[in-house]
Order: sequence, then structure tokens, then C-alpha cells
Amino acid sequence: MANLQGNLQNLVPLLDSAEAWQTGFQDPATPVMEGIVNLHNDIMFFLVVIGGLTFWVLFRVVYGFDESRNTLPSKTVHGTTIEIVWTITPALVLMIIAVPSFALLYAMDEIIDPAITLKVIGHQWYWSYEYSDYHTVGTEPLAFDSYMLPEEDLEPGNLRLLEVDNRIVLPVDTHVRMIITAADVLHCWAMPSFGVKMDACPGRLNQTSIFIKREGTYYGQCSEICGVNHGFMPIVVDAVSLEDYIRWTSSKIELTEELV
Repeated sequence: MANLQGNLQNLVPLLDSAEAWQTGFQDPATPVMEGIVNLHNDIMFFLVVIGGLTFWVLFRVVYGFDESRNTLPSKTVHGTTIEIVWTITPALVLMIIAVPSFALLYAMDEIIDPAITLKVIGHQWYWSYEYSDYHTVGTEPLAFDSYMLPEEDLEPGNLRLLEVDNRIVLPVDTHVRMIITAADVLHCWAMPSFGVKMDACPGRLNQTSIFIKREGTYYGQCSEICGVNHGFMPIVVDAVSLEDYIRWTSSKIELTEELV
């Protein structure tokens, strides 16, 4: 029975791409995205409680204090106690929310000694990628462009407007540094399952890090309006095991050397 349940869990599809009418998060694949989802759930608790209390007070004011029910109006103009309560309470709520929020912000900015560096360059309207660790003097860098696949080139299982001709390949359980920039106008490299949304600015190098916890195929898009084809700059990442990643990089380097 336990084996059957485990097999059924493996068959459950993970939400690693956008869906029509989607209102929630994609399934997290990094510790940062897990923190974002947890922070969202924590804040939603306060939103529901505060919103419920606020609407209850409004209902009491509109319904309970109608002129037909209260012919004698109250002459109370202020109350020191309630003023103190509704000043201190929001301050305490904000401080409670701030603790996990700041912890998450610092975690997102932390750059641990990376094993792999991936440089991302935004163009109108495609992405370029360079694996900087494999570039030595006298050799061509491991780099390629990534364009969206047109509808006529899609194969069964490909996602319309989200599939590309050259996917990024990254290993799981590995610290990866992302260096993001642009060659022309502002772009934004966004991968919801990773919790990454980093602006690509011409003349500036922005840096972030990711640590992918599970294998899979992840989809993102440019999230900065960058021109007429802004909506046609998808991002696809294949997260594979370290062994498969080494085989992929080796084949790519060999192919680059043959072309040279």
C-alpha cells in the first residue's frame, strides 16, 4: 500500500508553468520560492482576520446604528482607549510580519560561493546565455541564443508561447549564480517556480542565486515591457542531475570546438 501511494505521488503533475486563469503560485522548486509561499500564507492569515473584523465593524455601523434603530444619536466624539488599541495593534501586526519578511529578503540577496555561473543577456526579443565557467583563453565560450518556437514548429507536449529552441540546462542541488544584463532596452528574467524576477538593465550587471531542489522543466517569461514582441520571450530551464549536466556540458563544448 505504501509503495502504491508513493507511485501515485510520483504521477501527480507539478505546476511548473503558467495555466489559464491561474490565481495561485506555481509549485516551488527552490528554498527561496518556498519561503515566498510560506510568507504569503502567513500574511493571508492576518489579511483574513483584519478584513473580517473591518467588515464586521462596517456592518455594525451601517445596520445597527441606522436612524430608525437609534433615534437618539450618541454624543461621543472620541475614545482614548480605542484610539490606543487601533494604533498599537496595527504596529504590532506589522512588526510580526516584518520578521519573516526581512529574513526572506536577506536570504534572497545572499550569494553563496557558486559552483556554476550563468550569464543572461536580454535582447529584443530573445535571450542569450553564457556558461562563464567553461570559457578559457583561446576557446569559444559555451553560449547560445534562445528564441521562442513558432506554432508550426511545436511538437506534441510543447507549450504554446512558452517553448524555446534552446533550453537552459542546470543541475539540481547546486548553487548557481545568475548574472543578468541587457543589450538594448530593459528586460526582466522571471522564473516563478524559482522565486526569481531580476531586471536586465543595459550597462549594468544584476546578480542573484538559485538552488534547484528537484528535477523538472520550468517555464518563465520576460516580465518587463520591452517592445512589440515583449510577450514572445519565454524562458525554459531543464533541471537535471549533476551527472546529466556534466554530460550535457561536455557534448556542448565538443560541438563548439568542432564548429571552431
